[in-house]
Amino acid sequence: MDNRNRDRGTIKWTSLMLPEHVEMIKQVWKEDERIEKPILDDQQLEEIGLKLQIALKDGLPVEVRYHNGFDFTYLLAKVIKMDVSTRRIKMYDQKNKDDITIHFDDISNVVIA
Repeated sequence: MDNRNRDRGTIKWTSLMLPEHVEMIKQVWKEDERIEKPILDDQQLEEIGLKLQIALKDGLPVEVRYHNGFDFTYLLAKVIKMDVSTRRIKMYDQKNKDDITIHFDDISNVVIA
């Protein structure tokens, strides 16, 4: 069902619905659009780790695709620190000019820019 038909139905019936019900319906539609995090094999994980280590050592920017719990976020950043014990990577987001910490298991792709 496309969004036009759902929106028309919502508009048509929202005057008869409680605001809580309208919010619940919107949440259900949002859940339908959720993208599952892919499962990477050992070779892919090793390649991502190697690229991040090279970027950290040489100060190179990377394009990172990571799962944010709902879908994917793309980020152009520089690796600041890699913490092996917590499996977290601290990066400097070049677009928003701020630091971000990403869990290694959420990363699905890294490209050295």
